Order: sequence, then structure tokens, then C-alpha cells
Amino acid sequence: MSIEIKVPPVGESITEVVLSRWVKNDGDVVEMDEVIAELESDKATFELTAEQAGTLKTVAAEGDTLAIGAVVCKIEDGGAAPKAKEEAAPAEKPAATADKAAAPVAEKSGESYATGTPSPSAGKILAEKGVDAAAVKGTGVDGRITKEDAMNAQKAAPAAKAAAPQAAVAAPVAGSRNERKEKMSPLRKTVAKRLVAVKSETAMLTTFNEVNMKPIMDLRGKYKDQFKEKYGVGLGFMSFFTKAVCEALKDFPAVNARIDGDSVVYNDFADISIAVSAPKGLVVPIIRNAESMSLAQIEKTVIELATKARDSKLTIEEMTGGTFTITNGGVFGSMMSTPIINAPQSAILGMHNIIERPIAEKGEVVVRPMMYLALSYDHRIIDGRESVGFLVRVKQLLEDPARLLLGI
Repeated sequence: MSIEIKVPPVGESITEVVLSRWVKNDGDVVEMDEVIAELESDKATFELTAEQAGTLKTVAAEGDTLAIGAVVCKIEDGGAAPKAKEEAAPAEKPAATADKAAAPVAEKSGESYATGTPSPSAGKILAEKGVDAAAVKGTGVDGRITKEDAMNAQKAAPAAKAAAPQAAVAAPVAGSRNERKEKMSPLRKTVAKRLVAVKSETAMLTTFNEVNMKPIMDLRGKYKDQFKEKYGVGLGFMSFFTKAVCEALKDFPAVNARIDGDSVVYNDFADISIAVSAPKGLVVPIIRNAESMSLAQIEKTVIELATKARDSKLTIEEMTGGTFTITNGGVFGSMMSTPIINAPQSAILGMHNIIERPIAEKGEVVVRPMMYLALSYDHRIIDGRESVGFLVRVKQLLEDPARLLLGI
């Protein structure tokens, strides 16, 4: 008896997904609830699990776009045991008739077997590293590619790359104009559509200010060791910015609001979206109720969300909602930018690179670590007075961190 594994419903607005990767190969034996594939939607990556134990028979291929409810694969019950016995028989023959004439036959059979059937763990390693299983010679039973073989194949890959320059020297090609075309991922397509929509559907404007980061840097330098020892996380800039934003939102509630038809929805809480660069594109997980969190709680949440983003483990719930967004282009060296609003929110704060610059301070020219801040906002709901006042308030809190603790 076999069952069909179909694309499960993964969200109200999601109608299709892409089969990004097979974790298990066709013909592999799988256990109940074992992860067999990864599905990618326009918002997140999901794991597809086996609904019963048996032998996997793939129907869709990697890269296929599948509608919700479409068949991804089948799992045949009891199909693996006979196959295992049949494969065991040839393995016993060479042992019983171990002679010189049989050796070449066994070696040939091993090569043929290894080309298509790595072990599950070996297959996963090869897939993650982009190594073709056909190019790996297995050392396991009947030439099966073991996990160790897969690890060794990874080590050999750089050597192949190292040989490439020699070939280029032997046959140089002047003025090479290569092109390659890659299909856009669902996430990238959705990001592109939303960004274009925001530019055309909102009255977006950006205002700037600068912050002297020396007070925060001095505070971090003084207490970072004690902070990490007590809470188990480092004291970064994001927690200070998040706390400053939450305090400023209390004074300027329109910045934390959104337009809903002919109404304006005001929030008495701050769900802060944090823009994170993930392997498959930009994702924006959310720190829920950030206004009630301590610096340590914010730092722990940021690390947890960033780790999930890098591992493509974020859920739709962790990226849905949000009342205000913070994006940090400074980690990539950006000095100044005009970030685009994360709809349906009404504003986004852009952090940038910290650069030592001469500034006037109490009638003297001094060098200070300065950062430009940019606030992009929807002018339909946020006036200039509110946008500038909000950014000035954030600047005041960052340049005098004691205000964050005293709430003044």
C-alpha cells in the first residue's frame, strides 16, 4: 500500500511553493515523520515530512513550482525490505568465491552502485555542498557512498578549483562575456513586487539625522563583560536602538500606526521588525512586545531570529505583522541610504556605518564615532513635525543612554 504526500496548506495568502531540495533520494527508506524535502514559499522555507514509514518514490523534481495540494511524492509500504535482501545477495557471492577473477567484476559493480545511491547522510552532505554523487567513488558495501566519502569529496573540491587557473593560462580567453540565467526564488519575486508596490502606493519621504555613538560605545566597553557573564549574550547596538525606538514611538504614536482603508490603526504595543540578510534573500522577523523587554531579552531574541533566518527555519508567524522596522545597512559598510517602508507599516529606521568624523562640540572640533540615521515614512499618515521629532527623540536617547533606563 502506498500513500501520496501532498503540499500542505502553509498560509492563507500562499497558493504555491517551490520544491527547493530533496533531503531524501528516490528509493530511500524513510521513517515516520522523517524530513524528506524542503519547500520554499514567498515567505519562508518549510520541511516536508513522511506520513508513514516505507520507500520513497519521488514525483516532483527540485525547482518545480507546486500548487497547494499537489502531489510531491509517494511512500510505498514494505517496498524496501525485499530490495535490501536482493542487494545483500551479491555482496555475499564475492566473499564465498573470493578469487582473482571475481575481483574486477566486484569493482565494476561497486562503481555502478556508487554513482546513484549514496547513503542518506552522505546524500545530504553532497547536496548541500553541490557535489555530484556520480563523481564520488564509494568505499562502503558494494561501493555505497558513505558519510566519510562525502566529507572527503568536500575536501577534494578546492583542489579542483585550484587547478582551474592553470587551464586558464594554457588557453586564455580575452574579453570573455559570459552570461547565466537563474530563476527568481518565490521570496525574491515577492520582495520585488512589494517594494515596487510601496513606491507607487505610498507618499514615501525620508528624513536624516546623525548620532554620536561614543556614549553607547563607552557604556558597552565598560559593562560588556559583566553583561555577557550574567545574561549569556553580548551587548550589541541593536538592543539600544530597539529600546530607543520603543520609547520614541510612545511620544509619536502615528509612526507606529498604519492605514486601513479610510481608517488609521494605532498600536499601543511595539512589534519591531528586524531586517536580516538570509541566504535566500531579505527576511524581516519580528520582536514581539519589544517595549516591555530588557536589553538582554532583546539581544537574545535578535540572536535567535537571526540564527533561524540563516538556517531558513523562520515560520510565517515569526515574519507576519510588525508595527515598525529597523534595518542595519551599516554591517555591510553603507554610509547612507533611503530605506523602503515595509508595508503595511508606515515607517522604517535605517542604521548605517559608524565612521569617525570631526564635529563641533562645545565650541571645539573633536573626532567622534558618528552614524547617520534615516527615517523613511508615509507622508499620508506621518507629518514632517512627527517624523523629525521622532528621529530627534531617538538621537537624544542614544546619545544619553541613561534616559533609556530612567524613561526620561
